Amino acid sequence: MKPLGTALIGELIGTFLIVFFGCGCVSAAITTGAQSGVFQVAIVWGLAVAIAIHCTAALSGAHLNPAVTVAATVWQGFHKGRVLPYIGAQMMGGFLAAAAVYVMFGDAISVFESTNHLTRGLPGSEASAAVFGEFFPSPGGKPLSEASAIVSLWRAFGIEVICTAVLLLVIFSVTDPKNQERPQGLAPAYIGLTVTMLISLVGPLTMACFNPARDLAPRMFSSLAGWGSVPFTANGSGWFVVYVLGPILGGIIGGGLHRFLLKGRYAQ
Repeated sequence: MKPLGTALIGELIGTFLIVFFGCGCVSAAITTGAQSGVFQVAIVWGLAVAIAIHCTAALSGAHLNPAVTVAATVWQGFHKGRVLPYIGAQMMGGFLAAAAVYVMFGDAISVFESTNHLTRGLPGSEASAAVFGEFFPSPGGKPLSEASAIVSLWRAFGIEVICTAVLLLVIFSVTDPKNQERPQGLAPAYIGLTVTMLISLVGPLTMACFNPARDLAPRMFSSLAGWGSVPFTANGSGWFVVYVLGPILGGIIGGGLHRFLLKGRYAQ
């Protein structure tokens, strides 16, 4: 195990890369129409995850997600004293990445708001705040009042729980040394492709979080960058229930599924 300081640098840089590429792609899609279709955004997120893991796994194990850190603590004996520092580094990486995206796309976001008659910080500006944080259903560049109400709070919560459980099941399975069929050297690619498939599946419903640091850190930045309370009120308590609690619970469930259904059978 690397020294804590080294591990935290890995978590910060890795999470920065994921959010930088991912939110940058979302920003380009919303403000310029550069991407068309969910898959074009999803594949960027997946590639970002794979690249971030390759860059930082040797430093920190590449958790890059509080749901992974919590699940690893519950099921894999990850050191409890490192949980909060890891999550803090992940949050800082996500926040700095959101700031970098804003530096690059700030003018484009302002033009998008002006063109669509949005006033930042007022109801409806979640259409542009979605560059950073996530909302349900996906605003698709429009205020939520204009989006069809196809996802309730508890359905969105269930989506995030289920999909994060699937993601953690895959992560633990393809990195399990006892799994003789694990993809040697290709685990980051498999994890990234899993993220891509999950986003393609539920991106239109919840914008596909699965990672509280990916959502909460950029959401906090957007609040400070002029959107005020909108990122935390547009979906009511959904910012916490769906995008923090959902992935954490889903991660624990996914880790448990690996532990009780797969891990003991690899050696049989």
